Amino acid sequence: MNMVGVDEVGRGAWAGPLLVVAARQTSKLPLGCTDSKSLTPQKRLKLAMLLRKSCDFGEGWVSAIEIDERGLASALRIGFARALSALGALAEEEVVIDGKINYAPQVYTRVSTIIDADQSVPLVSAASIYAKVTRDQFMRKIAKKYTVYGFERNVGYGTSLHKQALSKFGTLEGIHRFSYKPVSALRLGV
Repeated sequence: MNMVGVDEVGRGAWAGPLLVVAARQTSKLPLGCTDSKSLTPQKRLKLAMLLRKSCDFGEGWVSAIEIDERGLASALRIGFARALSALGALAEEEVVIDGKINYAPQVYTRVSTIIDADQSVPLVSAASIYAKVTRDQFMRKIAKKYTVYGFERNVGYGTSLHKQALSKFGTLEGIHRFSYKPVSALRLGV
């Protein structure tokens, strides 16, 4: 029976979607798979291209609007369900999740949660790398339309430049997460 590795990216971002990725290995993984945050952008991109040849991926996108409406925990459950469904994961497959909370639907009965699995389980590392590259590319596309927020650099996370842009230009409906305290405080002028 196959194993499925799952990781998410964008959980703490002030803007943009949350992305959960489920990965299933189809051939040998490339060398160098580790936590995406420890890799340079160039190395991540190179590995993501190689991983597309050695894994099947399911993507579970959750919009900023859904995050605001449902809350982060529900958004994670939605993202996990979408990613596993998009992959076509079977209920009896082993699912390994990075972190300590199982956000997978209850139909999946063989779920393991492992803190730092993106560093210790290569298939979860593959999901981590693919997720980071895919979401970053999405945020760079948004950056072309909304140039003042620096999304091409901060990919939606709360940097000082992003905070300055929010103070000066305001928030973007459907892109910024209004339920996040730093964004709502700036939105209300606090």
